[in-house]
Parts: sequence; C-alpha cells; structure tokens
Amino acid sequence: MTTTLLALDTATEACSAALLHDGRLFHRVEVAPRMHAQLLLPMIGELLAEAGIELERVDALVFGRGPGAFTGVRIATGMVQGLGFAAGKPVIGISNLAALAQRAWREHGAEQVCAAIDARMDEVYWGCYQLIDGVMILSGAERVCAPEQAELPAELSAPAGAGTGWQYAERLPVAVERSWPQMLPDATDLISLALPAWKAGQVLDAADAQPVYLRDKVATPKHG
Repeated sequence: MTTTLLALDTATEACSAALLHDGRLFHRVEVAPRMHAQLLLPMIGELLAEAGIELERVDALVFGRGPGAFTGVRIATGMVQGLGFAAGKPVIGISNLAALAQRAWREHGAEQVCAAIDARMDEVYWGCYQLIDGVMILSGAERVCAPEQAELPAELSAPAGAGTGWQYAERLPVAVERSWPQMLPDATDLISLALPAWKAGQVLDAADAQPVYLRDKVATPKHG
C-alpha cells in the first residue's frame, strides 16, 4: 500500500504544493509574494486532478510550519486545518529550515547544511542539519538571532549554506565553501521529510496544527 501525501508551503516568497501518489510526485510552485492565499487552492485542485484522485484519498496533509513570514505560515497552517478537518485527515508539520536543508541535499548533494531564512528586523531564522538515512536531521536547536549570533554545532565540520539568510554571509560567523542565498523552501522536500514521520505515526489532528514562529513578539521591534 503506497502512501499518499499532500504538502503545502507558503512560509516564504514561494507558494508551493506537492502530492505524492502511487510513488509519483506532482508539483506546483510560484514565487509570488502576497498572492499565496489566492494561489494555494487552485494549485491543490490541479494536483489532485492530475493524479486523478479526490482529497479523501490522501493519507495525511503536510505543511511548512515555519519559521518564515508570519502571514505566510498562517496561510498554510489554516489551509491544512480546514482541509484536514473537512476530509477527516491527520496533518504533519515540518520545519521550513529543515525543508531548505533537504532541498540543498536534493539539488546539490550537500550532506551538512546551515539553513537560514531572512527574519527581517536584522535577524535570521537559523538551523543546522546533517543527512541521516536520506533525511535532514536537526543538530542543536533552531533559533532566531542576529546574524552575528549564529553558531555551528560541534558535530558539523563542512556545512553548506542555504536560504535567504545567507545574504548576510559576511556577518555570519560560520564559514561555508558554498551557499545558495536565493534558495526557498519547497513542498517537494516537505514530503521527503514527512514520510518517516507518517510511517512512525507522528501525526496530529487537523485542529492541533500549529505554526512555529521562533520569535515571541511578532510585530513589535526589539528594544535595547
């Protein structure tokens, strides 16, 4: 019995959706800031139609839970809550930093990745990962910090850099031989990361889908 997963990501400028069904991957992506809410449902409809299935055939819904743009993260979270509740399906939340690391491995073969997303307010969302059995696993903790406060976990020796936070490369105290500062998370990689969670039964009720912002105060600039 093959697994069918539908994944959505709207945490950054990219809006993407991916569907794994019968071992085939169907995919849509568009880089269109502030258009995610309008783009997402049509994308989902196209994927289901292309695969020839109804939403009820999906085993679980996967979403990029953040960190990322607050409005964007809420769009994907709200969408899987609504769809999951309507179809009676569980959900799986995946870190957008992990998705970046997974994409860097998928596209460039990087097995150690420091993922960084521009968090605005002169900060970055930061997380470091290493590949284990084809899946990027977090080393240390994800955090939001000034670029100068980013740290490399001791177990990582030769990381690559992925994500928009690497536009601050000259301020990040982590040396990398290669980086991709234009790279954005993609729903394709959410599916790769969600498969082990699905097989391990690590799912949530749709009502329990929660975004992860990393930053406590969303709209107020820090003082001091």
